[in-house]
Amino acid sequence: MNIALWIVAGLLAAAFLAAGSMKVLRDKEALKGAGMAWVDDFPPKVIGGLEVLAAIGLILPAVLDIAPILVPLAATGLVLMMIGAIVVHARRKEFQALAPNVVLLLLSAFVAWGRFGPYSF
Repeated sequence: MNIALWIVAGLLAAAFLAAGSMKVLRDKEALKGAGMAWVDDFPPKVIGGLEVLAAIGLILPAVLDIAPILVPLAATGLVLMMIGAIVVHARRKEFQALAPNVVLLLLSAFVAWGRFGPYSF
């Protein structure tokens, strides 16, 4: 199970590092042109920054063995972010964006459960 948790955490870290970096590095108009209409209502740089920090928090503390409690906390933060994303996309009737958010939510919840519970560091 420990290997599965590492694999899922690695995949989540890669996904959120890529998505967060894109939101941090691109301007609002480029993001809006890519189909992210929500950028008018929310700060994409803040959301992207949180995603990048969470990606780092999923891997680095465990690898360096410095404050490994940050791994499940980062996963829990991603669960909360995905709940917010699901609510926003549902209210905006952007139903095509719900499935990826639900998958990321479930994967983040799996890592949080495993690292807080029976497979902690």
